[in-house]
Amino acid sequence: MTLMTKNNTFYAAAGVLAAIAVNSPAAKAAQQDGNKGRRPNFVIIITDQQRADLTAREGFPLDLTPFADSIASHGAWFDHAYTPCPASGPARVSLITGRYPKATGTDSNHNIEDAYYIDDLFGVARKSGYRTAMIGKNHTYMKKSSADFWCPYNHLGQEGAKDTLSAENLAFDKFLGTTDFYASFKASPGTVKQQIPYRMVSDALEWAGENRDEPFVMMLSFPEPHNPYQVCEPYFSMFEGKVPPARTDSTALAVKGEKFVQLNRMMKLGHKGYDKNLERLRTTYMGMVRMLDDQMRRFVDGMQELGLYDNTVFVITSDHGDYVGEYGLMKKGAGVPDAITRVPMVWFGNGIEASGRRDDHVCLTDIFPTACEVMGAEIPLGVQGRSLTEMLGGREYPEDEFRSVMSEAGFGGEYFTAEDSQEYVKEGAVGKKGLFFDELNTWSQSGTISMVRMGDWKLVFDMDGNGQMYNIKDDPSEMENLFGKKKYRDIQDTLLQELLKWEIATEDPIPVPHRRYWFKRQPHNYLF
Repeated sequence: MTLMTKNNTFYAAAGVLAAIAVNSPAAKAAQQDGNKGRRPNFVIIITDQQRADLTAREGFPLDLTPFADSIASHGAWFDHAYTPCPASGPARVSLITGRYPKATGTDSNHNIEDAYYIDDLFGVARKSGYRTAMIGKNHTYMKKSSADFWCPYNHLGQEGAKDTLSAENLAFDKFLGTTDFYASFKASPGTVKQQIPYRMVSDALEWAGENRDEPFVMMLSFPEPHNPYQVCEPYFSMFEGKVPPARTDSTALAVKGEKFVQLNRMMKLGHKGYDKNLERLRTTYMGMVRMLDDQMRRFVDGMQELGLYDNTVFVITSDHGDYVGEYGLMKKGAGVPDAITRVPMVWFGNGIEASGRRDDHVCLTDIFPTACEVMGAEIPLGVQGRSLTEMLGGREYPEDEFRSVMSEAGFGGEYFTAEDSQEYVKEGAVGKKGLFFDELNTWSQSGTISMVRMGDWKLVFDMDGNGQMYNIKDDPSEMENLFGKKKYRDIQDTLLQELLKWEIATEDPIPVPHRRYWFKRQPHNYLF
């Protein structure tokens, strides 16, 4: 598909629309500040597959994120932050475009090249006079020319010329290649200095120091704690024997439905000894989270030493979660439970009020429009996220705008079931030797589901009209489906209306009419 950014006919209409658009107070203030001096930097620290509730600030008994917990008190943290889709490619494309997967066309990891949008984070940054850096995992349509500094890493090591690596780092990357993209059941070789997050932070601080005299946008994108589950000492043993049991186990699979049952079946076929290794996987995962948190601290401390902290807006988040043993599963793949749709989100730094925990419902799609207003730039047409600048700055904002949030999953069509086929190896979901398993496959990703989270409640609806409804406060693992029960009819009706409102509000507005009609938008790109 041709990107909208290449549609010259549309740009003529966009110019007229921009002329009549209302500039936000935050954008005007940022522009005025830019005339006086340095505009704020904007840094997104994003992890891959980090579950939101494994933090002491949310009551988890292990201290996995001491830095994020402490910095949250100096800014704002959201415990109702959600991914627009619990799959890496769709979520990351949505983050940098501010658009839901149904609008970008990227509704699976195999549709990234179909992304449809007007402009994105790095495009707006460059047009606004910002330097740009992409360090770490990309997994979007972006390429090397998309950023001024391109330093790619993936789950199996550093990309690019291996002859630039030290002997220690090269050996570590070779070790990652022996994990079958799954796990290491003993401590990884080397020290933390060979781990990908450490190397990325070193690269990020070096680049920030070289560009300290110009405003910049940076995406520091850690590939962890995604599989392969591996970590060095002291993190490998840090939580040995201390990890509390998951709230549910594999006996919950039948309750959750066929997709969950299928996922567990394929996981066992693809990972020999999966059940007996599950607790080791969970322990390693938590060590990885702690290592990441320590490297985030190192990065922010380094930004302070460079004199850049006070003039930088930071956000810590993740693209989606991980079951971490819930329902007897690891990774992600089936459904939209909070374990994989709710993400950590902490904002701090320049202009961020120290408000602590917030109940507002927000989404990864809200990051890009917020960045636009921080940079003093117009939010591009087609963006469906809302700017958080007023909220984060402690100014008045419409609280009702953030009373709910939507997420979606699936690449469409009908559900593909075991009755249709069980040729998991042929499809590529399971490796021939039982050492590989891709949880994002035809069986787990077929069909379409949408969910809305509002207060303590969640409603899920699919293309066949099947409904699920849960009280997340009372039932955090989403085991008791209350949909259709007379006692809860009023809240069900409210949630259905809320989901319908979201679905209509996020219908793609582009391309807008080319002649005559004026396109009206709310300040800060509010939807409701």
